[in-house]
Amino acid sequence: MRRFLLQVSLAAWVMGGAMPALAYEDSEDEAIDYLFGWPFVDTSNMAPRGGTTSGPMPDTVSEPTESWKSLRADDLSKLERDRQAILAMAGAYRTSFEFLETVGFAPDFSPAKPYRSWATEYVYVLVDEPEFISLQHILVMVIEQEDGSLSDPIVTKHWRQDWRFEDTDLHKYAGNGVWARTTPPEEEVVGTWSQAVFQVDDSPRYESFGKWQHHPTHSVWEGHETRRPLPRREFSVRDDYDLLLGSNRHTILPTGWTHEQDNLKMVVDEDGSPDPVTPFLAREFGVNRYERIIGFDFSAGDEYWEETGPFWSMVREKWAETFEAWDSVEFAATVDGESMVMTLFGKAMEIAGSGEFDAEQAEADIDALFERHVTGLTPADEQ
Repeated sequence: MRRFLLQVSLAAWVMGGAMPALAYEDSEDEAIDYLFGWPFVDTSNMAPRGGTTSGPMPDTVSEPTESWKSLRADDLSKLERDRQAILAMAGAYRTSFEFLETVGFAPDFSPAKPYRSWATEYVYVLVDEPEFISLQHILVMVIEQEDGSLSDPIVTKHWRQDWRFEDTDLHKYAGNGVWARTTPPEEEVVGTWSQAVFQVDDSPRYESFGKWQHHPTHSVWEGHETRRPLPRREFSVRDDYDLLLGSNRHTILPTGWTHEQDNLKMVVDEDGSPDPVTPFLAREFGVNRYERIIGFDFSAGDEYWEETGPFWSMVREKWAETFEAWDSVEFAATVDGESMVMTLFGKAMEIAGSGEFDAEQAEADIDALFERHVTGLTPADEQ
């Protein structure tokens, strides 16, 4: 049973080019189906793309969560209140994903279809240290089938976010698959937290830093603008731009949290420099809402992570060793038709399906993958 479920999840990546997701129910009232768009553009062919399946809607909480109460305690230091805000993102959620192009820079600009989907997701705390917290997102979804019955849960490893206090060792995306170390001055990072975001195969996505601000109604963190590779929802359907230049805002609320993105769709040359004629195609706004839920069974995700966690820990350790050894790194997601993410997902599927984990073999497999997909460009000790 477990092997079948993971194969379904893996097939969704191969065939769909995006993470498995659920579609919103169609609304009979067109006036409320989509509230924010292009009022003077023909949108007859702009139905949001995204999830194509539906599932049971879980119950959301209506009272402040215990994590919110912990965050609002009177006797916390600023550092501890920051930590509680980060830890408040852990737990069980109904998550919605929405992205819409809001500004076009060409005279004949025509907006692309917006993206919209939702999922059920659990955020696990991997590490909880005084000045470092790591959160792993896992999707666990139940699909409504054609005969009205519900599928068994489908489990997919999702993104990860690492938070570090007063971090002076960050990595920025230069473009064309290259990441480079950046070391902001200590005076710039005083009182800040860095957020490093990693893709589903634990490869880097972006990293920025900012300060948490706490208010009676919410806590909020905003990171500085960073480059980032095309997200999976885009590179599977777009080839007219190269990267996103964006910033993030995380807002912690009494019953959940939100992740807002402000992205510029950017064109660069082989050296990563902006195109001199058309550096930007459009501006995109994204908002992902994490609403706390109750009564949803995430045990399939618990079981998957218990069995595959040691394997993914080795993948994270290999990335950490790579960035410790090199100031700049080039990552090729696909080499000779072989995808790193699909290979890693396949090996994790084998472990979860058999319940057996051979650490020595896993290390050899991971080393071989990195040798094929990751190239060190500048040694860390080179000035």
